[in-house]
Amino acid sequence: MERWPRGASAWWRRNAYAWLGRPGRPPARPTPLPALPGGPPEHAATPATPATTPEAGPPATADASAGAPTTTDEPSTTPEDPPTTPDPAPTDEPPATTDDPPDAPHPATAPEPAPPLTAGPPATTPDPATTTAHEPPATTDDPHPVVTAVPDPPITAGPPATTPDPATTTAHEPPATTEGPADAPRSAATAVPGPSVTAGGLGRARAARARIGGRLGDFGGRHRWFLAVFALGAALRALAMLGYRPAIWFPDSYTYVVTALRPRPDLVRPAGYSMFLRALEPLHSFGAVVFAQHLLGLATGVLVYAAVVRWGGRRWAAAAAAVPVLLDAYQIELEHLLVSDSLFMFLVAAAVVTGMGARTWRAACAAGLLLAAATVTRTVGLPLIAIVAAWVLLHRTAVPAVHRAVLRLLRRPRPGRRAGEAGIRGRAWLAGVVAVAAMVPVLGYAGWFAATYHRFGIVGSNGVFLYARAMSFADCERMRPPADLATLCDPTPPALRPPSQEYVWAPEAPLVQRPGITFTRETDELAGRFAFLAIRTQPLDYARSVLSELSRSFTWGRPVYPDREIYDYYEFPEHPPPPPGRYPAMAGAQFALRYERGPIGTAIAEPFAGWIRAYQDVARLPGAVLLIVLLVPPVVAAAGRRRARPASQDGPAGAPWTLPWGIAATLLVIPAATAEFDYRYVLPAVPLACLAAALMTRGQGGRSGASLPGDSMNIV
Repeated sequence: MERWPRGASAWWRRNAYAWLGRPGRPPARPTPLPALPGGPPEHAATPATPATTPEAGPPATADASAGAPTTTDEPSTTPEDPPTTPDPAPTDEPPATTDDPPDAPHPATAPEPAPPLTAGPPATTPDPATTTAHEPPATTDDPHPVVTAVPDPPITAGPPATTPDPATTTAHEPPATTEGPADAPRSAATAVPGPSVTAGGLGRARAARARIGGRLGDFGGRHRWFLAVFALGAALRALAMLGYRPAIWFPDSYTYVVTALRPRPDLVRPAGYSMFLRALEPLHSFGAVVFAQHLLGLATGVLVYAAVVRWGGRRWAAAAAAVPVLLDAYQIELEHLLVSDSLFMFLVAAAVVTGMGARTWRAACAAGLLLAAATVTRTVGLPLIAIVAAWVLLHRTAVPAVHRAVLRLLRRPRPGRRAGEAGIRGRAWLAGVVAVAAMVPVLGYAGWFAATYHRFGIVGSNGVFLYARAMSFADCERMRPPADLATLCDPTPPALRPPSQEYVWAPEAPLVQRPGITFTRETDELAGRFAFLAIRTQPLDYARSVLSELSRSFTWGRPVYPDREIYDYYEFPEHPPPPPGRYPAMAGAQFALRYERGPIGTAIAEPFAGWIRAYQDVARLPGAVLLIVLLVPPVVAAAGRRRARPASQDGPAGAPWTLPWGIAATLLVIPAATAEFDYRYVLPAVPLACLAAALMTRGQGGRSGASLPGDSMNIV
């Protein structure tokens, strides 16, 4: 049996070696000794030759190489009745004379039976002067030799033990008769020692701790820059929570709380953030809500860093891309406000990162569900569904095995296509999964809204806000609106008109002066008709107005806009803000008291509040820097400075930076085109713009980015 069959298992080979005693494998552990007969022996001796007398019992010594136990040199008798030692048994040959000392053991003396193995007092250690090693004893005239007690050798994982020479050792054979029970306990002198389980377990535990410590140390060394930025961001958020307790209120916050405690769709704002508050309502703490929002901000920074590293970008660029979302003081203050922007930012970032690596229908479904959650949190998320689905359709990524039901939809690889690259039908399948997974929840929410207000939609204020946007340039003399729309005209010249939001909330606004509430179905439809008429009549004025609002996102300073009241909400206050003055907010404050089950006012604790205010004065991302960040990807791509890749992999629509860049640009343009500019609308676009810029470092500086990422995010 020198060759095992190919199909033999490792377990069979390992145990067969032990059973057959094959050379080169460690033999099985020696069988423990059976219980020895009762009755104290008279004496024991070491045989001189393999030929023993018929009266001899088991030898006093055993194979030392095999780790067999040995017997002690004293019988188990009491000191008051010492045993008598008879004369050695006669032999056929006279003892040989020698010059050895008189106390050496006699070789011709027959061994006596071994002492009984009882649970008595421990055996005494023999005198070293009267013991010898496992060597054939020299002859002597002393008729009373002393038995040698040799300790068992330790069992080690070394080379296999050698077979003892039968000429010098004898095997243990049980005596013919027994006078005691066979299961008598063994003494410590004859117990066969096994491997130390405790020591082995401790060794394995130490090795496991060493491996974990090594991996953590290696991880910390490779990601030290990001870990430092992350730790600083966490410390700043802890400082904000210590300085402003439990939260900072915004005018919209009270509406969210009302919807959370009385679930129903709102006419102005989707209920996604209210459901987030509802999920945390059992804690009865707005401080817990703020803590969760700070965690979402930190998680967004982790997503940005991990996505850059996952797609082959440089780690220093990934850490730099995470700096704005982790360290911008206005980002930290936005997370401390009870508004939906922190939740929306995290959902969009997670959807983009997931969509970039959508190689299976499960990943595509996850991206779609995240986009659906973002859409019911802020309506600006609705066009993002089409952008992500289009990107998945156009991006020629490597797609592994898809579900068996759609394998027939995949084309066979053409000669010019890379192995594993998805065809148009495979990409269409993934894009369809993204769209369906996103639209099903959105349509379900729209059905809930229709069941409540008898009109289909997510909110009932789209026409009103678009009318407010159009009032920044609308000229009724050029538009010539019909009589019903003429009631919404403002005779004030466009250059002297207030910001757009005043046409929604100011009491003197033409739309607000109409009978009934502002967001009825009739009023919203009327305002929408007026807005579309103004855009059709004055398209260039509309474009100019949109660019004017968009340019506010890229100024170096931070001018007050749209008014001082709103602007101050984005600063950490020196004094507690006053209670709400508008009726909807006053009604919402009562619901907030029920939610908190305690006071809801903002308490300012110094010196923590002063420290975070001082930090906000110096730590922010200027709008001009954001503009540079947005220009980096297209400029670098157009200049051909990115890493060269096959055309089938990084086409204009397939480069990985295009998805986050397109989402960031959309988040900046849509508010300016449909409502108005607001500083808090800019912050959710910043992480994605930085992600797109950091992805331009792919493959530079010796890093390899040839392989596309898998479904799992492995940045270790």
